Amino acid sequence: MNKVRYAYALTGALLLGGTAASLTLQNPATAQTAQNEPGTISAQAPRAGAPASFADMVARLQPAVVNISTTQKVTVQQQANPFAGTPFGDLFGQMGGGQGGAPVTREGQSLGSGFLISADGYVVTNNHVIAPAGRGATVESIKVTLQDRKEYTAKLIGRDPTSDLALLKISAPTALPFVRFGNSSNSRVGDWVVAIGQPFGLGGTVTAGIISAVHRSTGQTGPFDSFIQTDAAINQGNSGGPMFDMNGNVIGINSQIYSQSGGNIGIGFAIPASEAKPIIDTLMKGQSIKRGYLGVSIQPVTDDIAAALGLQKNQGEIIGRVEPGGPGAKAGLRAGDVVTAVGGTPVTPDKTLSYLVANTAPGTSTRLDVIRDGRPTTVNATVAVRPADDQLAALQGAGGDDDDDGIPGSDSATAPASSSLGVTVQPLTPQIARSIGVDSTVQGVVVAATDPSSDAAQKLKRGDVISAVNSTPVRTAADVARTVAAAKAAGRPQVLLQITRQRTSGVFIPVKIK
Repeated sequence: MNKVRYAYALTGALLLGGTAASLTLQNPATAQTAQNEPGTISAQAPRAGAPASFADMVARLQPAVVNISTTQKVTVQQQANPFAGTPFGDLFGQMGGGQGGAPVTREGQSLGSGFLISADGYVVTNNHVIAPAGRGATVESIKVTLQDRKEYTAKLIGRDPTSDLALLKISAPTALPFVRFGNSSNSRVGDWVVAIGQPFGLGGTVTAGIISAVHRSTGQTGPFDSFIQTDAAINQGNSGGPMFDMNGNVIGINSQIYSQSGGNIGIGFAIPASEAKPIIDTLMKGQSIKRGYLGVSIQPVTDDIAAALGLQKNQGEIIGRVEPGGPGAKAGLRAGDVVTAVGGTPVTPDKTLSYLVANTAPGTSTRLDVIRDGRPTTVNATVAVRPADDQLAALQGAGGDDDDDGIPGSDSATAPASSSLGVTVQPLTPQIARSIGVDSTVQGVVVAATDPSSDAAQKLKRGDVISAVNSTPVRTAADVARTVAAAKAAGRPQVLLQITRQRTSGVFIPVKIK
């Protein structure tokens, strides 16, 4: 089964399908020396142009790039035979390959690239290359194929789904060619890079380009949404393959693309080596990956949110929800706080709060610079261990839409919160809270209707609960109107509403004042 996930907008498609590069081994006698040993790679470039050729460098590096494939068992639920009980039931039952919707087990595969990092056979790749293809799938075996077509069964040493990295180990009778990680922190926009892989099963393929961006966020959020972007052609089968600089150093691991068609359009992403190497080193020691955790949900401070709060653009991130009893709650963080620095390092779009906290050792006490109610303050938080991704997803919860929400219509006893805001609200009662799926601990006013001509109509919906306006708690329509009027008098073009939408709480939405 060749399963490919593509990126539509910046969702970051995982590069599945295809195989890794077919390589040509040179100088096997030097296998005990890294293929990119300092002094062995030289790419001379004319002053006003590109390197004259990448050939010598590629010939030296290709032997360390490998093909990775898996054999999987996939349990598929068969559709029930619609002709059961008719004269055609047996015939169509046989053609369908199943009886009465019973599950069947099939064989599947996944393919990708990887690269050797030691002479004794350690191989780095993406976690999604060797992960089960989906629900009901199990990985039976992992195979690594070298450039000389020799195949080895690989052992999974460790994996880290959060960073999408995995470490394998193969055993060979002789020393293997390998490459070393470089320092991606020195990479600059405009630097030349080379990617090696085998897209679409065409055979060994080498592509070159430049670094288009560093610290690039693909919109996935999380502690590792920071990539090297390149215009070097990266396609299916490049996942897990290396990205080299002109000195032959591995500065990235190709992992994602931006594409509306699934093919290369010149926007590819690689995990920076400076992020990957510490994780790989930890996995090689047989240890688990531990990251820092505050127990808060966060949102970027967009231009609209900054305008509503009177803050500078791109300054910090706003706390949406604080997990009760978590490290953030113990430190005194509140919903609506804007965290501008962690341990003295500014929170920016390049270095997000999630990234900075995740890279803080659990158990460490760190200072957080916070803007609360428009005034700067500091809190000290002891960072805990970040739970697994599936546990975090379970903590968030979710709710569904319900047309019969129990909220009185606009002709009932509701009151307009403010003609300047364009919403009609009423106090949140326990009965309404139950009907719209809101936790009983939530307080505020519930949106009953919006003015179609207002900005609120584009951002709010019936059943949303407004708990605070510009960090000021609201419990009645008069509270909302008073707070909006104060913001308007202060010259603010919009206000920031703290919203609970069914099971999702701590969402901040900027709404323009009419």
